[in-house]
Amino acid sequence: MEILQFFFGLISFFSTFYILRIWIKKALMNGIVGPDMNKPGKPLVAEMGGICVVFGFVFGLLLFIGAQTFIFKINDPITLEIFAVLCTVLLIAIIGMTDDLLGWKAGLPQWLKPLLAIPAAIPLMVINAGNTWMELPFIGEINWGIIYPLIIIPFAIMCASNGFNILAGYNGLEAGMGVIILTTLGALAYYTNKIEVAALAFCMVGALLAFLWFNWYPAKVFPGDSLTYPVGALIACIAILGDLEKIALILFIPYIIDFLLVLRSHCKGEAFAKVYDDGSLEQPFERITHMTHFALASLKRVKAKVFEKDVVYFLYGIELIFVIISILIVFR
Repeated sequence: MEILQFFFGLISFFSTFYILRIWIKKALMNGIVGPDMNKPGKPLVAEMGGICVVFGFVFGLLLFIGAQTFIFKINDPITLEIFAVLCTVLLIAIIGMTDDLLGWKAGLPQWLKPLLAIPAAIPLMVINAGNTWMELPFIGEINWGIIYPLIIIPFAIMCASNGFNILAGYNGLEAGMGVIILTTLGALAYYTNKIEVAALAFCMVGALLAFLWFNWYPAKVFPGDSLTYPVGALIACIAILGDLEKIALILFIPYIIDFLLVLRSHCKGEAFAKVYDDGSLEQPFERITHMTHFALASLKRVKAKVFEKDVVYFLYGIELIFVIISILIVFR
């Protein structure tokens, strides 16, 4: 039974792959497109591919729950928490879709997006999900009590969903980072025998891998907020249900750094680069205002020309360093 989550992760992969092929054609036909900002000429690419990822994730997970119920006759109370996660992911996906439909330039106001994420946390709040006991550095264990469901859970959903949306804009970046983070959390949940929590992670990993097939350079589809918001929210949900808050925080350090860079520079622009005719990239500003700009500056020290794939690989590498740190902490 424990191997089921990997099987249904494959179902999420194939269902997402199938529907994405249809979505890309329909999106191009109906003008649901956006410019690929890091390419010469800024070609138009199908948008809102995150809808297909959410579909594949939900489909695979519901089949996993169905197999538990009707085949293995398992009636586990954690299924309630899994359905609460589904409600949170779907609610946050609606927010992302709304922002995508309104357009990334004239979409929802920046101050409104974090606030809209708070109601999406209500399903987890009302069932008192997670463990209120938490071990803090230099302090030890502390019981947050009612503060955990009423304050910490909505704060975590708000920060993770919006934070995962910050480090974005390069082909394969959002989906690839999501795969790395969720694979790590899923493996650790599996190691601690939290099978349903691992299923949450691996169903989304399967859906993201299918999306990455079409989003890799040169991208045929963009994720949009309809992907980044739900994936960020799911990371928070898995951290809550799997008692992996500390690990998730470590894995989110690149996003925290990116947020601080944007905050420090007072830059309201995106993480896009200056593009040359041969497709090579340059920092758009003298100051480093995003992690992608840090990647460009670092790579320019060792390469004469830096391309979009180089930036993505560099950021993957940084994330993998924090994966190693996380594993060392768990198995210390």
